[in-house]
Amino acid sequence: MTAIVRIPIGGGTPEGTNSAYLLPDRGVLVDPGPPSERAWDDLREGISAHATLEDLEHVLVTHWHIDHAGLAHRLADRAGASIHIHRSDAPLVGDYADARTSRLRRDERTLERWGVPKSVRESVIDRDEPSPLPDAAPVNRPDDGDVVAGVEFVHTPGHTKGHASLRIDGTILLGDLLLPTYTPNVGGSDTRLDDPLGAYLSSLERVATHEDGEPGHGTTMSIEESIEEVRRHHRNRAAESLQALVATDEVSATPWTVARRLFGEMEGVHAKFGAGEAAAHLVRLAELGVVELSTDDEGRIRFRPAVDAYPSELSLAP
Repeated sequence: MTAIVRIPIGGGTPEGTNSAYLLPDRGVLVDPGPPSERAWDDLREGISAHATLEDLEHVLVTHWHIDHAGLAHRLADRAGASIHIHRSDAPLVGDYADARTSRLRRDERTLERWGVPKSVRESVIDRDEPSPLPDAAPVNRPDDGDVVAGVEFVHTPGHTKGHASLRIDGTILLGDLLLPTYTPNVGGSDTRLDDPLGAYLSSLERVATHEDGEPGHGTTMSIEESIEEVRRHHRNRAAESLQALVATDEVSATPWTVARRLFGEMEGVHAKFGAGEAAAHLVRLAELGVVELSTDDEGRIRFRPAVDAYPSELSLAP
């Protein structure tokens, strides 16, 4: 059985302390953490208790978010290791400068499509500070089912388009697919997915056969219990989204209008996450025929109820 060592990285966050995972027998480090000096010190100290930096050959990253990928290049350079991240997320780590420019443009267009006012859209973009990653650097781009040093990439999109869980023997490293204290954002955390909630719920099925999992924040968690809790959360949020839609004074409403009823005033990243979450649930309900989706003359997506109440037995899964 492969030894897997959890290394807590950096301070606490709403999601919980970051978890890096060292596989000393395979020369692998998973999710090195955010690009801070404290995180770097924690990472080096954790590695040194079981191996040396020179023992590392592979840095595996579950997804492109900076709190997981931020130290990947620094660690790989110091160790002489290669970086591996699913091909859909790889540009955001390997071609950072160009991918960030594209991401900001895409985010702005998507926010406009969700009906977010211009002033709020500007607050989202203005507060998106660049990360200290190299403009471009080599990364390997595995696909679903590819294996690196005995670790299998299992594509589990939803939180991001290229999110991957990592299977080692009978153990699954979950990244941000499931978290012990927090429900991962779906919709605003990556604006490249057409039906992010549908993708996310399908991804849960890909790890459901495992009893326990190792999350990207915190420690070992029961997968069955966590999946049921997350499904319940999204059923409730879908019902709340429909109720908010019914309560509007408009014939049809944008995701932003629904998000404001759900979450109140928002700006910066919270506006993107809130509008994205509302959009994700409304799109999923449209796929199921509970609401109707249309596009207005200004290119904004709008929704109107197709039923009077949220069906109590409705499953959101594709």
